[in-house]
Amino acid sequence: MPDFKQLIKDLPKAELHLHIEGTLEPELMMQLAERNQVPIPYSSVEEARRAYEFSDLQSFLDIYYAGAAVLNTRQDFFDLTYAYLERAAADNVRHTEIFFDPQTHTDRGIEFDVVLDGIEEALKAGQRNLNISYRLIMCFLRHLSAEAAMATLEQALPHKHRIHGVGLDSSEKDHPPAKFKAVYDRARDAGFLPVAHAGEEGPPEYIREALDILKVERIDHGVRCLEDADLVKRLVAEQVPLTVCPLSNVKLKVFDTLVDHNLGALLDAGLCVTINSDDPAYFGGYIGENFLQTQQALGLSSAQLQQLARNSFTASFLPDDDISHHIHDVDRLFRD
Repeated sequence: MPDFKQLIKDLPKAELHLHIEGTLEPELMMQLAERNQVPIPYSSVEEARRAYEFSDLQSFLDIYYAGAAVLNTRQDFFDLTYAYLERAAADNVRHTEIFFDPQTHTDRGIEFDVVLDGIEEALKAGQRNLNISYRLIMCFLRHLSAEAAMATLEQALPHKHRIHGVGLDSSEKDHPPAKFKAVYDRARDAGFLPVAHAGEEGPPEYIREALDILKVERIDHGVRCLEDADLVKRLVAEQVPLTVCPLSNVKLKVFDTLVDHNLGALLDAGLCVTINSDDPAYFGGYIGENFLQTQQALGLSSAQLQQLARNSFTASFLPDDDISHHIHDVDRLFRD
């Protein structure tokens, strides 16, 4: 029997579904609240951690946006991002493609450049110091209007050389991908790589819309695709990556327990599945913990772990030569 804990620790990984605002640990929240003199409804780290309990996506988003209020300066965004990168390095993450939500900050008066500068500075430092390469993906908040998303895209256009892609997150229910067709058309024309959350709380049809209307290259979550056999055939044939977040799915009641998760079935169907941590400060684990708990709950084999790690690089926006290099490192671990 392999030592799965050690194997997972040693496994080279790419993380493709990570909201940087969702890495705000209670300790850093309290520190930034004090530094910026921002009132928060918690008197201690323990009280804040107890509040990290949710009944659904919306109840999570409520505390997520409240926590973001402590992020005000370039240094705040640097500290947030670099703290994540240090944890990612401990999990042997070699490449990360992180989401950020500028509307969460610009809507409360924080300048777009302040957010971007702090995050990017930390990502560059992480590349130098921790050997983690990166891509930066700007998400639109789907519970806000398409006009607001277009305004955010306008703000991003001068920074096209710094932002690699666009995504779509926040409340999925009643906010179909088609709502953002014009925004995505403009973003693709400008050269941004498109991805979108679909098929988590929303139905399989939202995955189809993301593919056909937004023309995305990756589906974030996508776990409800198994409800539509024809859609599964298409996803397999086109090898559309799914950035699955197991602990998040359980925390937000998409699945009752991790044992009920369909990740094993997704792999068995031949889908290009990856494991990611989503909002790890709120959902109880960074990428290594997602791998470990999922392996234990579903009895994933060494071969399946190898496939998941390979998929994470195949599904990334890295150049082909870099992907091949990382996959070689993954495969070497299983030969040794």
